[in-house]
Amino acid sequence: MSANQRPYLVLQPSVSTTKVITTTTTTTTYAPIPLPSLPPPLSPKDPKLYPLLDAPLPQSLRHFPLVFPNGTHATFRDGDVPEEEVESEYVGGSGWKMVRKEDQGENTTVVGLSEAVERFGKKRALNTESLMEGVEVTGGLSSSVPPPRKKARGTALPHISTSNGAAPPSPLPSPHGSPPPETIWPSAPPSGASSPSPQAPLQPDLALTTLLALPNLVSHFANLPPQLQSHFLLTLLRHSSLPVLRTLYSVLTPTLARDFITLLPPELVSHVLSYLPFSTLARASCVSKAWRAIIDSDAVLWRDLLKSTKIWFGGDSEDAFAHSIYSRRRRELMLNPRPTKSLPLPHPYKILFKSRHLTRTRWVNNPEPKHVSFPAHGSSVVTCLIFSHGRIISASDDHSIKVYSPATGEELLQLKGHEGGVWALAASKDTLVSGSTDRTVRIWDLNTGKCTHIFGGHTSTVRCLAIVKPEWVDVEYEGGIVKKEKWPKRPLIVTGSRDHSLRVWTLPREGEPEYRSYNPDDHESDPAEDAEENPYHRLHLEGHEHAVRALAARGRTLVSGSYDCTVRIWDIITGKDKWVLVGHTQKVYSVVLDLPRQQACSGSMDGTVRVWNLQNGECQHTLSGHTSLVGLLGLSPSHLVSAAADSTLRIWDPDSGELKHTLAAHTGAITCFQHDEFKVLSGSDGNLKMWNIRDGTVVRDLLTGITGVWQVVFEGRWCVAASNRQDTTVLDVWDFGTDEDEDWVGEPPNGIYDDEEFSDEEEEDDEGAYKIKRLIEVKRDEEDEEQEQADVDAMDQDLVPSESESLEIIEMGGSQDD
Repeated sequence: MSANQRPYLVLQPSVSTTKVITTTTTTTTYAPIPLPSLPPPLSPKDPKLYPLLDAPLPQSLRHFPLVFPNGTHATFRDGDVPEEEVESEYVGGSGWKMVRKEDQGENTTVVGLSEAVERFGKKRALNTESLMEGVEVTGGLSSSVPPPRKKARGTALPHISTSNGAAPPSPLPSPHGSPPPETIWPSAPPSGASSPSPQAPLQPDLALTTLLALPNLVSHFANLPPQLQSHFLLTLLRHSSLPVLRTLYSVLTPTLARDFITLLPPELVSHVLSYLPFSTLARASCVSKAWRAIIDSDAVLWRDLLKSTKIWFGGDSEDAFAHSIYSRRRRELMLNPRPTKSLPLPHPYKILFKSRHLTRTRWVNNPEPKHVSFPAHGSSVVTCLIFSHGRIISASDDHSIKVYSPATGEELLQLKGHEGGVWALAASKDTLVSGSTDRTVRIWDLNTGKCTHIFGGHTSTVRCLAIVKPEWVDVEYEGGIVKKEKWPKRPLIVTGSRDHSLRVWTLPREGEPEYRSYNPDDHESDPAEDAEENPYHRLHLEGHEHAVRALAARGRTLVSGSYDCTVRIWDIITGKDKWVLVGHTQKVYSVVLDLPRQQACSGSMDGTVRVWNLQNGECQHTLSGHTSLVGLLGLSPSHLVSAAADSTLRIWDPDSGELKHTLAAHTGAITCFQHDEFKVLSGSDGNLKMWNIRDGTVVRDLLTGITGVWQVVFEGRWCVAASNRQDTTVLDVWDFGTDEDEDWVGEPPNGIYDDEEFSDEEEEDDEGAYKIKRLIEVKRDEEDEEQEQADVDAMDQDLVPSESESLEIIEMGGSQDD
C-alpha cells in the first residue's frame, strides 16, 4: 500500500422501519470510513531491510467482508485496490440514490458520514427530505409522512476512537510521538420523529478497534528490538490457523526468494552447477535469460561436464573445435553485426558437448534414420569420397568428379577436365584439389564448377594428396629451445606420385591469377620445366626409390610411405629430409601423423603396424596381429585403428601400443572404414557395419546383400557410402539427426578445420611468395596493355571515315579539279 493511500471501511446501507400510521422504510447509506494509515518503517529506508514493504498482497487480504455485533455488514478495502477489482454496487431507494464521485454534477453536494450523523443529531424535521439529508433526490415523493405524535430526544452516539474501552489493553508502552486517536464521527446518527431510540450505524467490536488501533500497534512494534519483534511474530504465527499460514506463505515465498545463480560469484555458481546432469542444465537454462547467459558461457562447467561424461579427449581436439567456432563467429560478425542487447553466444565447449552427446546417442538410438539412395558414376568404381561443408564430393576412375546434395541426392555439379581416373581428393571451404592418372593436379571452384588452375610436374599418376592448413605447432631450435609458431603461413598442397617423388604447392587464394600448365598430350614438353615456371610450385621432394603410396601432413611435418618399404619424415617449409624410417619388410600402404604425441604410424603389406618417434626416428612399437596387408589406418585422439585384407579391424592404444579390441565379423578384405571416439564404420564384400569402438561390439548393419562397398565417410549427423549393386554404383546417405538437431556441429574426421582466416601479413617472405606477387603484377600489366590496345583500336575505328563521309570527300575533290 502506498504511503499516500489509506485503508477504509465501506458500510452497507442501514434500514430502519418506523411504524406510526403508515409504515415508512428509510435506507441510509454512509460514506466509506477512512482508517488511519500505517506509519512508514524507521529509517534508514533500505528496501533490502524491508522486502515486504511493497510486496503485493493477495486479493483475499485487500478486499474482505466484516460483520459487526449488531448485524451490520462492511467491507474492508485496502487503499491500493483498483476500482476495476471492486464490484460496483447500486445503492438507492424510492426517490433517491447513492451518488458516486465520478457521477456528481457541478451543483451536487455530497455529505460524508460524519457530517450526516451530525446533521441528523441536530435537525428534527418532519418531512422526508430532512430524513434524506446528504442524499441526492431523484424525484418527488408521492405521499408525505404525517407529523409524529411526540418528539423524541436524540441520543448521542458514543465516541469511537482508537482508545475505546472495547479495545484490548496493549501490553506495550506507548511510544513517544504516537499519533492521537482519530474520531470517526462526532455526534449521534440521524433520528426520525417519534422513532425508537436511535441506533448507531455500527457497534464497535474487536475487528474495528483492531483496525483503528493498528497504527499504534505498528508504531509499538517498530520500536521493539529485533529479537522481541521476532518473538512477537512467532507467537502470533503459533496461534494462527493453517489457512492463515498458507496465505502468509503465498506472500512471503516470492518476496523472500533469492536468485542465487545471479548473486553468487561465478566460481561458486560454476561449482554448484557442476553437480547437475546435462538434462537438468538444459532445463535450467530455460528459466530466464540471466540463467541462460550464465550457463551457456561457463567454460569450466562444460569442460568438467565433458570430462565427467568421458567425452573429453585430451584437449587438443577440444581447442581446435573452439578455435573453429570463434573463427566462424568473427566471419559472421563482419557480415551481420549482432544486436547490442542480444544474449551472449554459448561457449564452444557447450556446442562441442551437444555435438558429442548427439553423436554418442543418435547414431545408436535412432532406429530409422532418414535414408536416401541414388545412382552415381554409372558402373565405375568410386575412388575417392569426401564430405565437406554440406557437400558430398565423389571421384571415379571414369575421369569425373561429382558434387551432390546430402539432403536430396541431387547432383549439383559435375567437374570435367581430367583425362584419367581421379585417385586423390582434398577440399578446403569452396576449393577442391584433385590428382589424377593424367599426372596433373587441378584446382576447382566448388561454387561455379570451374577449373581455375592446372599444375603439372609429376611424371606419373598423382596417387595421394593433402591440404596443409596453418596451425600452431611446437618448433625446436638449436639449444633445445621450443617455440609456438603458426605453420605454414598460408595453406599448402602436398602431392605424392608414382614417379617416386612428392611436390609442395601453394594453395591459390580466391582472386589470385589462374595458372594452367603444359598440355599433357604434348609429349615434347618437360613437366619438370613447367613446374619450375609455375609460381605456385614450392618444393620437389626426392628420396623415395619407388612409388609414393600414402602421405599425411600437419604444420611443418610431412610423413610419406612408399613401395620402397620406407617411411620418410620431411620439413615441408625447407624441404629437408629429416628421417628415413626403416623397418617394414614389404610395401607401405598407409600412414597417419600423430603430431600431439610426436609420432607417426605406418601400415604395410608385411601385416604389421609400426609406431615411429618423430624426435629421434626410432620405432617405438611394432603392432602385430594382422595376417595380411594393412592397407588402411585411422587415428583419433584416443584410438588407432587398422584395417587389413584379413577381414579384421584392430583397435590400438596409440600411447602404449596395446591391442584393445579385434573387430571380426566381415568375411572379406576391408575396403574402407572411418572412425571417431564412439564408433567405427567399415565396409567389405556384402555389407557395411557399425561398431562400438569402446567395447568392440557390432551396433548395426547399415548395408547388407550388396556386391561391395567402395568408400564410406561420416561427419556429424551425416553418413555417406559408395557401393556396387548389380553392376551399378550407388551412393547411400543417412541422416541420424532429428528436426531438433539443426545446430548439430560435426567434427571433421582428421580434426583439421578450415574456418580460420589467413591474412597476407602472415605470409612468409620467400621465393614462392615473390613469384606469386610477380605473377599478379604481370597479369595486371597484361590487362592494362589489353585495355590500352582496345582504346587504340577504338580511336582508329573513329578515324576511319564512314561511307557518306567518303562520298563527300570525293565530291569536294572533284569540284576542286573543275
